[in-house]
Amino acid sequence: MTLHDELLAGLGDSGLEQVAGMLDTDALTARNVLEAVSGAIVGGMARNAEHPDGAEALRGALDDHMDTDPFNGDVASLARDGHSILGHVLGGQGTEQIAAGLARHAGVGTGAVMRLMPLIAPMVMSLLANRATGRDMDATTLADDLHREQESLPRVLADLLDGLLDGIFGGMSQRTGLYEFGDADRTERQVTPGSSNPEW
Repeated sequence: MTLHDELLAGLGDSGLEQVAGMLDTDALTARNVLEAVSGAIVGGMARNAEHPDGAEALRGALDDHMDTDPFNGDVASLARDGHSILGHVLGGQGTEQIAAGLARHAGVGTGAVMRLMPLIAPMVMSLLANRATGRDMDATTLADDLHREQESLPRVLADLLDGLLDGIFGGMSQRTGLYEFGDADRTERQVTPGSSNPEW
């Protein structure tokens, strides 16, 4: 089961209906947007985890998301947590770029996708944390698992996300690790890569 499948199971039909309402669209489109959003978040994590320091920092951050239930949490606190996660994974400008690209692809409003992404990010983190603990993953196996998640995406979506993520992280030769790629609003929030970060 992919993280997207687990996300849909956690949301249930009522959660999917709420997402559709937020996006002002039908359930099928909402499902596709959810797959794209979760794929973008996982893709950003995978790009960071290509570097040992980034993988270690992410693995440490997952420990802070054990025993949480974002599917039944307060929306305001969920959004705050999600903005912090997105800031680490994609950066502020990167999150906006991803939202705009996914909105164009799905034919929904960019603002709605921007509101959805910080709600989904803690759910993805929680699911990934449970998987990492249950399978006793270290940083290396976590990075491999994120790569497999990317490979499970439909080809058209995978190509779209690759292009969007390249726009944030640069091409293969230009990629840097967690907290290192250039986004001005992240500068003051950097932590030592490889250490657990309570702001995740």
